[in-house]
Amino acid sequence: MKAFAALFLDLDRTNKTNEKVELLKQYFSSAPDKDKIWALALFTGRRPSFKVNSTQMQQWAAGEAQIPDWLFRESYNSVGDLGETISLVLPPHNNTLTEKSLSDWFDYLRVLPSLTDEEKKIKILEAWQQLTQHEIFVFNKLLMGSFRIGVSQTLVIRAIGEATKMEPAIIAHRIMGNWKPAEISFDELIFKEGENDNDSRPYPFYLAYSVEGDISGLGDPAAWYAEWKWDGIRSQIIFRNNELYIWTRGEELATDKFPELHILKNLLADGTVLDGEIVSFRDGKPLPFNMLQTRISRKNLTKKILQDAPLAFIAYDILEAGGIDIRPLPQQQRRENLEQLFNTMQATPVAHLSPLLVFAGWEDLKTLHTQSREHAAEGFMLKNKTGAYQAGRKKGEWWKWKVNPLSIDAVLIYAQKGHGRRTELYTDYTFAVWDADNTLIPFAKAYSGLTDKEITEVDRFIKQHTIEKFGPVRTVKPELVFEIGFEGINKSARHKSGIAVRFPRILSWRKDKKPTEADTLENLKNILELYK
Repeated sequence: MKAFAALFLDLDRTNKTNEKVELLKQYFSSAPDKDKIWALALFTGRRPSFKVNSTQMQQWAAGEAQIPDWLFRESYNSVGDLGETISLVLPPHNNTLTEKSLSDWFDYLRVLPSLTDEEKKIKILEAWQQLTQHEIFVFNKLLMGSFRIGVSQTLVIRAIGEATKMEPAIIAHRIMGNWKPAEISFDELIFKEGENDNDSRPYPFYLAYSVEGDISGLGDPAAWYAEWKWDGIRSQIIFRNNELYIWTRGEELATDKFPELHILKNLLADGTVLDGEIVSFRDGKPLPFNMLQTRISRKNLTKKILQDAPLAFIAYDILEAGGIDIRPLPQQQRRENLEQLFNTMQATPVAHLSPLLVFAGWEDLKTLHTQSREHAAEGFMLKNKTGAYQAGRKKGEWWKWKVNPLSIDAVLIYAQKGHGRRTELYTDYTFAVWDADNTLIPFAKAYSGLTDKEITEVDRFIKQHTIEKFGPVRTVKPELVFEIGFEGINKSARHKSGIAVRFPRILSWRKDKKPTEADTLENLKNILELYK
């Protein structure tokens, strides 16, 4: 545990990519096999649930520290992170207990779901008494799940590749799928080819970079395919050994969430893997993403939900045919294979081939690009006809060319402290626009888009102009105006403004504007009417 706790803290202290890779590489080169598989599980979102209640954790920690609940709450509001607050208030313990490894602690915790609340309390207090302050902090992260450390899966794959002298693409494929850290070793997962392969395993998704500069910089337009960039859920449809699997880009096996697509089991040839987008779809065309959003989090898909939010899969690549990995083939050849598949496949309203756009030159494409939102698209995908299907985000052969975000000027009204290296800074903001009664109505939260220097300035303003405190949230004097960008907009009964925006972020700090010059709720509603 000491080694993993040190890794966690070192990673949290740096924002330099190469330093993070080197730290991960050292860990995966030296840690015991059982610890490496658990570390990999944590970095790839496979932490098991231990069913602990955060309120009870606060009470147990306050009792152990012998401080009143109000003092713990004030400490929590100041620190902004429950796991870290607990580690700071608990008294130090001097003991000679045997050091437990990372895997030992997971073995220790796996019984928690079956225990009573009192038994859980005893178990957790015993753990806190065996750990140092930094180890308690990391232990709490493992226990409660808020495991945000600024390490992407791509960095982990790169580090393991350097530590094992293996190709990152091979590692990326082997760590995907439905493996469990308690049931497989690091050696079995990474080194034994085919040993842990299973029919459901997807391929690593190929991710595009945003177009840099003018589109004509890509050279000869005849060397490129252009498609609409659909606004949906990136997914792979896998059909192997008479079973259908649906994986999302977030590595979630989501077959049961999309029952309409199960008909593909009767239409695809065995050993087929398609890459594409699951979108809301009606009357032969895609619908805005918010239609799909209404059913994503539902556990039970009723007949009404399926009728109100119909969907389809739009395929734009084929990765496996006849059980053979064809990703190394040129894009043009894979496209021909995909078109042949759809030409021979029985037509169905839930599966469509992503159309290629016809254009004579870049100027034609620029004109067509302005029509993206009319087609429920975010812009274009540009794919080099000679390129292979790669793993992860690579520059050169796939580019995304998105339309400019929708935007509106809004006033900062609430703030909350961030996490990690921003624990002491107010970086989570709530923004509002004016309604007809000259009242500020909150409509969006955002925490990205400012430089470190701007964050420091805003943090200073918040601390000097706090009006009220509600737990960790501060009400701020409404003086700062920011341009807020977003990708989509829709009606929402859950929000006071009646409107929800998708992917809000800060585009700029409008120091040239007074708060009275910020936009209105009516402006937001006008945008909604244009793009609903």
